[in-house]
Amino acid sequence: MADLRGGDLSRLRQLNSLTAIRALRGSGPLTLSALAERTGLSRPSMKEVADELMALGWVEEVPPSPGTMGRPARRYRFRADSGYLVGVDIGGHNIRAALSDLDGEILAETRQPVLPDDPLEERLAAIGRAVSGCLALSRTTAEDLWMIAVGTIGVIDVEGRVIYSAAVPAWRDLDLAGRLGEMFPCQVLIENDSRLAAMAETRRGVAKGARDVVFLHVGRRMGAGLIIGGRVHRGFGAAAGEISMLPEARWFDAPEHLNTCASVPAGTPPEDAAGFTLAAARHGDPVAIEAVERYVDDLAVGTAAMVLILDPQMVVLGGGFSRSADVLLDRLRARLERACMRIPEVRASTLGDECVVVGAIDYAVDHLDDQLFTPDKGPLPVSR
Repeated sequence: MADLRGGDLSRLRQLNSLTAIRALRGSGPLTLSALAERTGLSRPSMKEVADELMALGWVEEVPPSPGTMGRPARRYRFRADSGYLVGVDIGGHNIRAALSDLDGEILAETRQPVLPDDPLEERLAAIGRAVSGCLALSRTTAEDLWMIAVGTIGVIDVEGRVIYSAAVPAWRDLDLAGRLGEMFPCQVLIENDSRLAAMAETRRGVAKGARDVVFLHVGRRMGAGLIIGGRVHRGFGAAAGEISMLPEARWFDAPEHLNTCASVPAGTPPEDAAGFTLAAARHGDPVAIEAVERYVDDLAVGTAAMVLILDPQMVVLGGGFSRSADVLLDRLRARLERACMRIPEVRASTLGDECVVVGAIDYAVDHLDDQLFTPDKGPLPVSR
C-alpha cells in the first residue's frame, strides 16, 4: 500500500481532498460543480483539488458519453481500480476467496476444498491457492493487493490468534495473522467468520439497514454474530457471540440430531447427512421431521437467550442450513414466540454460503476507509 505519510499537501488541502474522495466514492461520476456542491468548496478550489487527486492517481476524468453534443461538463470518478482487496472465508471443508476493487465490487471468486483434519501447512497452502486463483482470474498480482481480510472458524483474540477451534484441531493456538502476514505482501486482518457474516447481511443482505441483529450461523457447526447499533459487536476480548461454548445453550451438539437421523442412507458422506435429513423433512418423512424438531428445540435455546438479552430488530438464519429455511424458519419462530417477551423479525439469509467472504470484503473496505479516507485521520497517501 502507498505510504500513509506521503504527499506534500497542507493539512487543509488534505482534508479537502479526502472529503472529495468520500463524495466520489459514494456516487457515480460527478461534474466539478456537483462535486463542489457536495463538498462545500468553491468551484475554483474544487478544480485545484481535482487536479491534484488526478496527479496522485486517486481520481480520473470520465470521457463524455458517445454522441454527446457540444462541450460536455467534465466528470470525475474515484479510481477504485487503483488497488485491490481480498476476502477469505476459512471453513472446515472449504476455503473461499473473493477479490474486489477498493469500493468492494467483487471481481473474482474461487474455492478450495479442504478437510477438517488437514495438516496446518496444507490448510495454509489451500489459502494461498484460493487467493492465487482470484489473482489469476482478475489478471492482477499480489503486489496489487492492499489488504486481505480473513473470516475464520474458531475463537479469535484481538491480535488475530485462534485461541480455540473445535472444528479444526490444527487451528488451535495459531497466530493466524502472523502466518498469513508472512504469505502476503499487504496488511492482513483476522476476524471471526460469524461476525463477518452478520456484517454482510446488514450491508448487502436481508438485514440491510437494520441496526440490531442476531445472526445465526448454522450449518455443520453453530455460531452467532451480533450487530448492535449498526456495528459488529466483538466484545472486550473479541469473544462476543460464542454462545455455543455454553453447554446449557445446547448448540454444540445440536447438528448431531440431523447428522445421525435414521433416515440418512448408509454410506452417505458425513458432510451430506444433515442436508439429506432436511430434504427428507421437506418431503414429509416423519423420522426426519422428528430430527428437525429436536434440532430446532436446541437452536431455539441459545437464540432465545440472545433475543432476551439484546432485544434485536431482526434474527437472521444464515450459513449452510439457510438453504433449508423453509423447513427451519417457522419452527424457530414458533419457539421464540413461546420464550421471548417481544418477537423480532425472523428472516432467512439472502447471501447463503457467500456471507462470510462478502463480509470479509466489507470489513476490508471499512478498514481502508478508516485508514485512508477519513478526513480527521489523513493524511492522503500517494497512489502507487
